[in-house]
Amino acid sequence: MKRKIYGQLLRWKNEQHGETAVLIEGARRIGKSYIVEEFARNEYDSYLMIDFNQADKVVWEWFDTLLTDLDTLFMNLQVHYATKLTPRQSVIIFDEVQLCPRARAAIKYLVKDGRFDYIETGSLISIKKNVQDIVIPSEEVALQMYPMDFEEFLWASGNDLLMPYIRQCFEQKKPLGALHRKAMEYFRTYMIVGGMPQAIQKFVETKDFDAVDVVKRNILQVYSNDISKYAAGLEHKVKSIFEEIPSQLQRHEKKFRLASLEKGAAYRDYDDAFFWLSDARIVNIAYNCTAPNIGLRLNMERNTLKCYMADTGLLISHAFDEGGRTPVELYQKLILNKLEVNEGMLVENIVSQMLTASGHKLYFYTNSNREDALERMEIDFLTAKSKLTTRHNITPIEVKSSQRYTLSSIRKCVNKFGEYLTQPIVLHPADLKIENDILYLPLYMTPLI
Repeated sequence: MKRKIYGQLLRWKNEQHGETAVLIEGARRIGKSYIVEEFARNEYDSYLMIDFNQADKVVWEWFDTLLTDLDTLFMNLQVHYATKLTPRQSVIIFDEVQLCPRARAAIKYLVKDGRFDYIETGSLISIKKNVQDIVIPSEEVALQMYPMDFEEFLWASGNDLLMPYIRQCFEQKKPLGALHRKAMEYFRTYMIVGGMPQAIQKFVETKDFDAVDVVKRNILQVYSNDISKYAAGLEHKVKSIFEEIPSQLQRHEKKFRLASLEKGAAYRDYDDAFFWLSDARIVNIAYNCTAPNIGLRLNMERNTLKCYMADTGLLISHAFDEGGRTPVELYQKLILNKLEVNEGMLVENIVSQMLTASGHKLYFYTNSNREDALERMEIDFLTAKSKLTTRHNITPIEVKSSQRYTLSSIRKCVNKFGEYLTQPIVLHPADLKIENDILYLPLYMTPLI
């Protein structure tokens, strides 16, 4: 399937000329190995792929014993994998490199040698057991890979024209008009299927939500197994958070309450567990910003957070579990926009997913002041300009799942923090409009913010 990260890999190859290695980091089952091998097959004369999930023990040992004798290392690899490598025309891939930290550390010497290009893929790259006793190479350029985004979903569905038109309408600040309904149908399907490549491929092939649900549940099982296998010492806390995500997101405020896990629990006790889930790219964490002014990170409060699933399709299968399957009737209601409950949870989650894939860190603002109603407000997301100026840096974003809603919080936010804000945005199921200096965007335009 066509992926945007292919273009990033091509720029890396053409601009770096082997002076750095590239690391593709992301969750399991998002297609890292597939796209890297596709890139190597198309852009090099030959490639050698070492999958450390399956590599023989002797291959691991070579990275301990032969780094001072690279001629022998390369000869051994070529013979072992029956692949001829040509200097400056071949690439070596370290797949699931986190499993062999010594191979990752070796990048420093391999890049300096300069004979070949190097691509690494991995998940759980930063957890302690995968970086202890090694020096992370400065010659490594990291690229983040996410589930397939809305435009990639459209490509997979055979529609290459809709997103360019959506982008044009966004830039010109004009509604889609007659095409809005079609765009929302695609968007709702994307939200339900999710962005995991196997799920999208199954949907494209079958249009069968039951079959798609089986794929998603298999991926959730992989994640559950990874927690048991790799979250050493944190298994119980990580699994407790993971299982609690749907019930936390269906709450009105959606802030994660540790009291639901353990009476008297403090965030310092669960900080490593949240980090593990975030590092595994299973979740996207949004932190409270205590004052949405010049810099969001400067006012980040780590003790108040929201925990979203990194893929909304997986969230649906995780949340709606009836005897090990999601009822097809529920999928039908979601497609027709007739789900009476939990719709807000899914829509806010898909927005968090799309903002993350667009490169935004996730922040929100909440003030539960019980004495002053003018101070009491909840802003779903805050985004910042890439370059800070003295004012008008922050965009407040409200997310609405239906076409009937109020905007008291965003108006209070403008009144209180207006000098720091750009034009407020409301993401909703309706078409684009501008009204009272608020920009109303259809949900499918989220990636363009």
